[in-house]
Amino acid sequence: MSGSAKARVHVDNERVIVTEYRFGRGDNTGWHRHGHDYVVVPLMDGRLKIVSKDGESFADMKVGAPYFRNEGVEHDVVNASDGDFAFIEIELK
Repeated sequence: MSGSAKARVHVDNERVIVTEYRFGRGDNTGWHRHGHDYVVVPLMDGRLKIVSKDGESFADMKVGAPYFRNEGVEHDVVNASDGDFAFIEIELK
């Protein structure tokens, strides 16, 4: 990924990768494909713009409310909040 969001890997072993993403207003992850199933846990309330091959959509995030996605998702994630945003991503190997 080559976006402007800041990524910090906390755990990377044979079973899981845990990464914290921090976004300023308008920051993005960069286009990427998920090679594993994953869970995202928002660290604050916010709004994300999801850009995929099918177009754009928006997701309202609530602190502590996790969601799951299957391997193979391809997208760019953009902070569409009025301020900073952050989440933890847990990839299951």
